[in-house]
Amino acid sequence: MDNAVLMEIESLRRATLAALREKYREVFQEETRVRHREHLFRRIAWRLQALAEGDLSERARGQAYRIAQDADLRTVAPRDFFTVDGERVRTTQGDRNRREQDSRLPLPGALLSRKWKGRTILVEVLAKGFRYENRPYPSLSAVAVAVTGTRWNGLAFFGLTRPASRERKEPQRAEK
Repeated sequence: MDNAVLMEIESLRRATLAALREKYREVFQEETRVRHREHLFRRIAWRLQALAEGDLSERARGQAYRIAQDADLRTVAPRDFFTVDGERVRTTQGDRNRREQDSRLPLPGALLSRKWKGRTILVEVLAKGFRYENRPYPSLSAVAVAVTGTRWNGLAFFGLTRPASRERKEPQRAEK
């Protein structure tokens, strides 16, 4: 690369943001809204090198164009994309606010048991939350706090975490 280009790039490294924006206007013949010094420096340095050494070859340009044409730019399907025999089929909105249930939790209706300080703790898994001593709780951690009086990870307290060395114990099913 030409020494003059290297010297110009090196002087840009210490330039102010205003000077970089001015140089950008000079090199690209357009204004920039960017106010990130490092980004402007890299763009200008690349452009100066491209002007001095030559830009992409036609082969590289063609390859980039083919890649861009093949790209799937849309990531979300349009609202009315689904039709059957020319009829638009209405799609339903998913419940985005609903969290998926943790896969480590047993299905609703199962009973979790744990021995704690000489007594057996029984917790029923509900569709939304848990029941311990006929009181609803939003999480297993809340049950563990009610039992022990200190903060616990509810999954760890009831042995529902799956260490690599030990298989998970199946919870007892509630009989109805």
